[in-house]
Amino acid sequence: MRTERKLTRLDRVFARLDREPERPAHIDVPRMSRHRVVLFAATLAFYGAIVWAVVITSWLVRLDWQVMFFRPYQQWSEIHAFVDYYVVLGQRGPTAVMVAAWLGWRSWRQHTLRPLLALGVSLLLLNITVGAAKYGMGRLGPHYATEIGSNEMWLGGDIFPSGHTANAVVTWGILAYMASTPAARRWLSAVSAVTSLGVGMATVYLGTHWLSDVLLGWAAGLLILLALPWFEPLIARSEARILDLRDRWRTRRQGRTAPASAPLGVPVVLTPCATDQEDAAAREPVSAARSSRSPVYLAPGPHTARSERTPVTPAGSRRPPHPERLQRGSTSSARPLTGG
Repeated sequence: MRTERKLTRLDRVFARLDREPERPAHIDVPRMSRHRVVLFAATLAFYGAIVWAVVITSWLVRLDWQVMFFRPYQQWSEIHAFVDYYVVLGQRGPTAVMVAAWLGWRSWRQHTLRPLLALGVSLLLLNITVGAAKYGMGRLGPHYATEIGSNEMWLGGDIFPSGHTANAVVTWGILAYMASTPAARRWLSAVSAVTSLGVGMATVYLGTHWLSDVLLGWAAGLLILLALPWFEPLIARSEARILDLRDRWRTRRQGRTAPASAPLGVPVVLTPCATDQEDAAAREPVSAARSSRSPVYLAPGPHTARSERTPVTPAGSRRPPHPERLQRGSTSSARPLTGG
C-alpha cells in the first residue's frame, strides 16, 4: 500500500513561494490620495504646534521638567535592563540592517528593486529633515540642562526631535508601507506605531530625551511615511535606469566572452589541417624506390654489432674526424712504442 508523505508547514511555505510570480500584479503602489493628504496636513500642523509650544516655553516644557524630576529610571529600576535592550529597536544601524535584509529578500523574490529603493529614499529623507531640525533648533537634553524651567533651545544640542523615535517610525513603518494586502498594512501599521512609541518612551525613561522630543520625533517620522507616494515616480525611474544599466552590462559581458565569427557574405576558405595531411600520407601507397632506400636514422651497410657501430645522426656522425683514429678490432704495426 502506497502512502503519500504529509507536507509540513515549511514545505507548504516553500511551495507557495515557488508559485509566486516574478512581478506580483496584486501589489499596488500607494498613491497620494485625499485621505493621505489630510493626514499629512494634520501631522504637519501637529509638528508645528509642538515646536511652537516648546519655543514659547508653554505647559509642554513644564511637563518635560516634571517628568525629568520624576526620574522614571529610579522609580521602576527593575525594568532598566529590558529597556536598555528595547531602545536598540530605534537605533538607525541595527534597525536599518534588519529591515534592509527583509526588503532585500522581497526584492529578490519579486524581481523588483522597489522595496530597497523605497527604504533608501525614506532613510535619506529622515537624515535630511530630522538632522536639519536637530541642529537648527539646538536643544539640550535633560542630562545637560542648564536652567530649570527653560526650554534649552539654541544651545548647541541635537536631541529635538528624537532621532530614535523618528527612526523607529520610518524603519518599521516602511514594512507596513510595502505590505501586499490592506489587512497586512493595517496590522503592520499598528505594530510599527506601538513599537515607535515604545522606543520613544524608553528614551524618556532613560532620561536621554524630553517628552516633547518624543512627540516631535513621532510626527517627523510619520510625515516621511505619508510623503513617500510623492517619490514613487522617482523610485520607478531609478529602478528602470538601474535595470537598464544591468542589461547593458550583461550584453557587453556576453559580447566579450562570445567567440568571433566571420561576417556574413564573406567566403570562408577551408585549408586541410595537419591531421588530414598525415592521414593522407598514411593512405598513400609506398613505391619500390622509397621502400628500398634506408631511413636516415638507420646506419647504412650490412648489419654489424652494436659495439662496432658509429653513432649516426641525420646530419652525420657525432664523432669529430680524426686521422689517427683506428677502428675497433684492427691493429697497427706503426704504433710507436714508449718506454724502454
